[in-house]
Amino acid sequence: MSSRRNYNQNCPIARGLDVLGERWTLLILRELVGGARRYGDLRDELPGIATNLLAERLKELQDAGLVERADLPAPIGRTVYTLSDMGWQRVLPILQSFAWFGLDHLDPIGDGPASPLNGFLAGILLGFNPRNAAGLEATCRVEIDGRRFEFTVTEGRLAAGRGEPAVTVTAAAADLVNARLGSTDAKRRAALRRVDFGGDPEAVDAVRQAFSLCA
Repeated sequence: MSSRRNYNQNCPIARGLDVLGERWTLLILRELVGGARRYGDLRDELPGIATNLLAERLKELQDAGLVERADLPAPIGRTVYTLSDMGWQRVLPILQSFAWFGLDHLDPIGDGPASPLNGFLAGILLGFNPRNAAGLEATCRVEIDGRRFEFTVTEGRLAAGRGEPAVTVTAAAADLVNARLGSTDAKRRAALRRVDFGGDPEAVDAVRQAFSLCA
């Protein structure tokens, strides 16, 4: 039986909450911003979610047109979930706004450990500036402490990864967090210098501009 609730109000905020306001929904979408994920990947990254509830939320998001399910061919032969193109266009700005709001409530990370996800959110996602990405067409692969995130910059926005990356970024989560949120300019610059960028130099420069990762 579905646990979905409905506000029964003909208001755009209420209608939006009817789709996105249930517990775990935004966190599932957060995980899919990093690229295709298997069901087991999502369950591992969302400790505490019941397996039947995860299945229910994924089905609801598919019905809403925000998530797609695909069966990869052999020899991989596995089912993965991805954000749909509508999900990238409609959901990503919401996640960015939530993340900016949540920074004010985040426990200080400082020099302590940071998760790959926090490295991606703080170092990559929050720095994206559509104005600086005008004209940029590039698929990016970001490796953060062994976890991979993939996406494409296209038409001034982010979309699903397409093929081999033109630009790669390899970094520790703590460096990405401190490159964006370090307490001093010197600390931010030192962290950014430890982030490794690979690919065509022009594409790398354009990606660094788009994500505000220039020294």
